[in-house]
Amino acid sequence: MTRTHAYEVAVRAEAALGEGPTWDADAQRLIWIDILGSRVFTYDPVSGRRTVLATEQHVGAAKPRVGGGLVVNLRDGIGLYGPDSVAGPGGGPAENPAGGAQEFRWLHREVVPGRRANDAAVAPDGSLWAGTMRYDEAPGGGTLSRVAPDGSAEIVLDDVAVSNGTGWSPDGRLMYYIDSPTRRIDVFDVDGQQIGNRRRLAVIEEGDGFPDGLTVDAEGCVWVALWDGGAIRRYTPSGVLDHVVELPVPRPTACAFGGTDLTDLYITTARTGLEAPHPLAGSVLVVPGAGRGLPQPAFAG
Repeated sequence: MTRTHAYEVAVRAEAALGEGPTWDADAQRLIWIDILGSRVFTYDPVSGRRTVLATEQHVGAAKPRVGGGLVVNLRDGIGLYGPDSVAGPGGGPAENPAGGAQEFRWLHREVVPGRRANDAAVAPDGSLWAGTMRYDEAPGGGTLSRVAPDGSAEIVLDDVAVSNGTGWSPDGRLMYYIDSPTRRIDVFDVDGQQIGNRRRLAVIEEGDGFPDGLTVDAEGCVWVALWDGGAIRRYTPSGVLDHVVELPVPRPTACAFGGTDLTDLYITTARTGLEAPHPLAGSVLVVPGAGRGLPQPAFAG
């Protein structure tokens, strides 16, 4: 097993709950969010251009859509923003409020009091797999649902506490999934739109933090952010821990590969709940040349 401390600051910020880094290949930019700040950000690492989109509810995830725009996992369901929703002037962050009906519409609405959206991922078939959780993190209060491009939704897992990382193997035959309080990284077999044969890939031991967001690289290895663990871990497809990226912040939340060749690992972080946050807590960090990621599909809706 190897350990590294090599990281740089991509975006210096003070996000309360930075999350969901996603590389938008068409626009060559990083998309990330602040869940509790109700903001969606973009960052172009070449030009340094940044934009910010304010949402009217807590936002658990934002992913690119085919043809432009964003699909967002909001407190009360799944919404769509049009292609111009995060446009803004160059330079520093550009504020672009959520706005009216021409910019936003609901795709699937499901209001559950006390529950909010959390992490989400786009499957190889272009559907959105969207997680939820209760604000009090009660066991069984969350779900994982498959949302089709037409807005129809099917609950895939209904006994979840904190639905987090979701990703697929390079051949699409395996799906990895995290329900954070279980401390497990689980793997499912994929058969079309169905998953089954749930089993354990790895367990995060007590004292090492909780597994949060994940990404899968081109070799089929799973990279996992450890909340309260101050690190990113890489596990092989057989569940062997073979690489650790140690970080100065205690609460990394998720990671994703980006850049023109998908070799830079972007890491979102949080400062919520910390009495004396590290100066970089809430920023986006990057590990250049960490590995090679997989191209991520856009939502087909």
